[in-house]
Amino acid sequence: MEVIRHHVAGEATGSTERTGPVFDPATGEQRAEVTFASSAEVDAVIASAVEAQRAWAATGLVRRADVLFRMRQLLVERADELAAVITSEHGKVIADAKGEISRGIENVEFASGLVNLLKGEHATQVASGVDVHTLKQPVGVVGAITPFNFPVMVPLWMAASAIACGNAVILKPSEKDPSSAVFLARLWEEAGLPAGVLNVVHGDKEAVDAILDSPQVGAVSFVGSTPIARSIYERAAGNGKRVQALGGAKNHMIVMPDADLDGAADAAVSAAYGSAGERCMAISVLVAVGAETADALVAKVTERIGNLRIGPGTDPASEMGPLITREHREKVASYVTGAPAEGATVVVDGTAQEFDGDGYFIGVSLVDHVKPGMKVYSDEIFGPVLSVVRVDSYDEAVALVNANSFANGTAIFTRDGGTARRFELDIQVGMVGINVPLPVPIGAFSFGGWKQSLFGDSHIYGPESIHFYTRSKVVTTRWPLPSESQIDLGFPSNH
Repeated sequence: MEVIRHHVAGEATGSTERTGPVFDPATGEQRAEVTFASSAEVDAVIASAVEAQRAWAATGLVRRADVLFRMRQLLVERADELAAVITSEHGKVIADAKGEISRGIENVEFASGLVNLLKGEHATQVASGVDVHTLKQPVGVVGAITPFNFPVMVPLWMAASAIACGNAVILKPSEKDPSSAVFLARLWEEAGLPAGVLNVVHGDKEAVDAILDSPQVGAVSFVGSTPIARSIYERAAGNGKRVQALGGAKNHMIVMPDADLDGAADAAVSAAYGSAGERCMAISVLVAVGAETADALVAKVTERIGNLRIGPGTDPASEMGPLITREHREKVASYVTGAPAEGATVVVDGTAQEFDGDGYFIGVSLVDHVKPGMKVYSDEIFGPVLSVVRVDSYDEAVALVNANSFANGTAIFTRDGGTARRFELDIQVGMVGINVPLPVPIGAFSFGGWKQSLFGDSHIYGPESIHFYTRSKVVTTRWPLPSESQIDLGFPSNH
């Protein structure tokens, strides 16, 4: 059986003393084993990355930009191959995998402008003969701990900006689908990145804790569930590191009575069930304003659900693949089967749908008359389950969203410009869509939520990532003539 090893300084390394299984979610069969790094192994990788980072930080900006431009081209050329790797371990359909790669490429394109992004500021003659300028310098070695649901996009969100800024990266991907990270590491080196600047270590909590505790790691980026994000933030910040830890979500989509209900229903189905709901920007709550709006939406969504094609991600006809593990499938199903006892109405029960084989497939579910306090509403299900909450007014809808502990993304569907503009200002969420169900910013902006969806001050990728992966230094300069030198014990003045 294939053994997926760490990728360190350009080489496949790692003992097989501790390993974990890697499954094909479409068949339920184990396809490989992945090595789990010990804390000692992680420490050794970090030590080697320190040396590689020093040389990379001394590399000229134009040379760094050349590497990113080549990486972008390689991602385009190898997209089909990389998408197949994603599907083999994650299970998502090929079209979805290619979409993930495309969104990752956006950040490589953004980071390719590093010559401009890393410019400092300069002020001349702030006082007699005194100039001031700023520098942006790399943090050093940074940790990137990434989730299973986007095994290419999220590592590119982190690594492209970190590398552009002159850092070395220790990438710890999910042990559920680790091969994409190794594929990316090899592409980076093919693009000209020196060996050791990007290293991949696989593992469990032991490997993660070693990254969080190492005094040689200056910053940590994380994407995952809220409980783990909070834990990552507290431990890494407690060790004096910069941290951006993105947590869970419960994204609401408000539909006003004046909205195009057919368009809204299309958007809700796409955003709720795409990638089997395993994405932090999935719409999991449909907030219908008015009873007529709710009845119409439930009917239209139900009609569309019947036409969805669920099957292996390798099948071009499939629109949705399996969930990541058998255990996760059972957990998702429990929210649907348990909803009636809480007073909700299961309109479409995806748990009853049968599939051939032993894969981790589940049908899509629609649950109506959901209310706050129900588990199907409160928890991040991370599966193809769409809840419908009925409200009487715009104000009630906004209050519902703002009361939620998650604040990652939200959307409103309306034809009224005044309502849309008001929504932008009223809503307390990090990313907002106006007639856009998945408001994931393009690479030139930054991604991140509020409240329990983000721990730390910096959002991921885009302009905020440049700030996160660099330290600013202010230099004040004066070249006096020898005859002007004198002793002055007063506080420095700019006059």
